[in-house]
Amino acid sequence: MPAVAARGRGRRTMSQINMVPFIDVMLVLLIIFMVTATLIVPGQIELPGVGQAARQPERFIHVVIDAQGQIELRDSTATGPAQALTLEQLPARVLALQAAAATASADAADAATAPAPAAAPVIISADRSLRYETVIEAMDALQRAGVARIGLAVQEATP
Repeated sequence: MPAVAARGRGRRTMSQINMVPFIDVMLVLLIIFMVTATLIVPGQIELPGVGQAARQPERFIHVVIDAQGQIELRDSTATGPAQALTLEQLPARVLALQAAAATASADAADAATAPAPAAAPVIISADRSLRYETVIEAMDALQRAGVARIGLAVQEATP
């Protein structure tokens, strides 16, 4: 039977909703969710570790792109000046240097006991003010020519 209130002239029903049962149900649901949330185990993911390479490459090819977009090619073992190149000349010169590095390391190692030498990695260093598109064009030209190991040189941020 609905609650009624006696007011001056007659009996009228109260038009307010009783919120106490609603709050009780919500608190019980909240407790249930809090208890079950502690039982949920997150998925186990094995993240790759960060570490040093087994061995640093003995020889690498350094491509330097300055602020004006000029490309220079430097071999890590060469002592002479850097070679200024165009973007079209870059892949052929890098492949030639990689082939020379592969034959030099194959001659130094015993072919029967040593695995086949990997191609010398190419490291691209670009000026900070250079448009990113120029670096991507150089990487794309090298990749289309078949150069497999291409990396970008970065400067560590100081904390």
